[in-house]
Amino acid sequence: MAGTTALLSGCEDEKDHSGTPGVTEGPGGDTPPPPSTDPVVVAALTTAATQVEQLSLRYSAVSQAFPKLRPLLAAGVKNHAAQLAKLKAVGGFEPPQSGKLPPLPATAAAALADLAGREQKFSVTHATAAVKVSGEAACLLAMLAAGESQLAATLTKKKAAR
Repeated sequence: MAGTTALLSGCEDEKDHSGTPGVTEGPGGDTPPPPSTDPVVVAALTTAATQVEQLSLRYSAVSQAFPKLRPLLAAGVKNHAAQLAKLKAVGGFEPPQSGKLPPLPATAAAALADLAGREQKFSVTHATAAVKVSGEAACLLAMLAAGESQLAATLTKKKAAR
């Protein structure tokens, strides 16, 4: 968690009030900057989008297989939809198809543990990717990692309570 805090410390939600008054493009303006063409940034964001799409599909599969878990999974479903939308907006692309998912565990408790493990794995992956890029891409990847870490902790806590 401390690593995520360090990653997020450079990300600000407030608009940058420096620069030329009246300019509306780029950071702090009304119009987002154009998507990056840096191959490292594009690769990091594309990979992250594919992984978030995999998580979204996994949440859907678990929700269908274990309808009683739907209320517990609602935050993750909403979070990943927002993450995917932001990745698409910042990256300026549609993520590639994620392919076939591995089979679901046989029980609801095992499915929650599986989701928590996947969330934690991608949290580490996205935190690692965030330190390899800069700017908006780094902030976005760090926020993904923080959200995934929180979801992993929440799912683990819910699994323990069941």
